[in-house]
Amino acid sequence: MRSHRRLRRPRWHRHHGAGRARQEAPGVKPRPVQSDDDGEPTDWPGFKEVSDYLTRQLASRRLAPRTCLTYGRSLKGFALWMRSNGGWDGDWSRLTARNLRDFVIERQQTHQRTSVHNQVSALRAFLADLRERGGITSTPSAGLVLPKLPRALPKFLTEPQAEALLEATSLEERTPQAEACDQAVLELLYGGGFRVSELCGINGGDLDLSTGLVRLMGKGSKERVVPVGETALAAVRAYLALRGQPARGEPLLLAPRGGPMYPRAVQLMLKHKLAAAGLPADLTPHKLRHACATHLLANGADLRLVQEQLGHASLSTTQIYTHLTVAKLRDVHRKAHPRA
Repeated sequence: MRSHRRLRRPRWHRHHGAGRARQEAPGVKPRPVQSDDDGEPTDWPGFKEVSDYLTRQLASRRLAPRTCLTYGRSLKGFALWMRSNGGWDGDWSRLTARNLRDFVIERQQTHQRTSVHNQVSALRAFLADLRERGGITSTPSAGLVLPKLPRALPKFLTEPQAEALLEATSLEERTPQAEACDQAVLELLYGGGFRVSELCGINGGDLDLSTGLVRLMGKGSKERVVPVGETALAAVRAYLALRGQPARGEPLLLAPRGGPMYPRAVQLMLKHKLAAAGLPADLTPHKLRHACATHLLANGADLRLVQEQLGHASLSTTQIYTHLTVAKLRDVHRKAHPRA
């Protein structure tokens, strides 16, 4: 009979979320990651080298915790594929370029292009590190080409839709503090263009209500200080009047049950708010970030400043929002100009 004893999850597998690493209270163990992986987490070939690699990346902050978890799943998927296609025993030195090509070809037939792109990225980074450390003598992924990703224009809320969302009252019964927290969350996401993980990582002392500046920890543990609008600041003040001022290091926003705010709680809250506002249910918190960037550019904001506000490493990532404003201008031109 198969034993049901759980093996200990590796350190990189136990981290949850992204952004700033939280200071745990004495005696409190880190919250385990809820994984949808099947089987025991360490019961696959090549695990040790992958675990060592991801643990180093996490310790050096080269990769964010969420990225480490994604890489781990991608590398595990490849290792299991290798085992099922030839009985691979986990010896990375036996890996060939043909193995990788066959894997990518098969994945392209069964997976989304974005998923294949992420898996190839994880393999290339891991194998390059393994060679640098002497685990392999050549890099079989050297000629592996990343699948090109389509640059689809992001969906976002229009300005009237954003106003309707921010003015909506929840259909469900909420306490005054919970309602004030909901409003602060929405105003910060739309007014600041924050990622949800950045929002949930704001602690007492990070937001200066007098200057309107907030310190965020973005992707790759990159810190930035950006402004917050007066409307969002007013919403935060109203919330803190009910919640109380958090101490430095304590979370600014609290989830419905009193713990630190977390992404899923934000998603559920937004779902209820969208229903109350009569807006499409498929709009996600990240769409508020898109809306912030698009509306800033549409109203004359400098592209470089929007890049800094959003925390984009590359200007080309921010430039995609200019396509949205150009598309809007083209649509208005066609409808309004007599010779369009």
